[in-house]
Amino acid sequence: MATDIDTAARILLWSAGINLAVLIVWFLAFAFARDLIFRLHSRWFKIDPERFDEIHYLGMAAYKLLILVFNVVPWLAIRLVSQP
Repeated sequence: MATDIDTAARILLWSAGINLAVLIVWFLAFAFARDLIFRLHSRWFKIDPERFDEIHYLGMAAYKLLILVFNVVPWLAIRLVSQP
């Protein structure tokens, strides 16, 4: 039977995996459909291509950092503390 701490660790690990999958999909969409995404967004917002790239690059970096801070680090801390 799993303890509460084991359950929390599993939730954090699954959350990190799901968030990493979202990040990978975002990257692949940006890498392979950048022009389509840019055309779509430039209809709604006045934005130049360089700024568009910068926003996505910084967004992906921030998202990755948040995954590490809120999923991976707590999971690692739980694993380190719960070792026999």
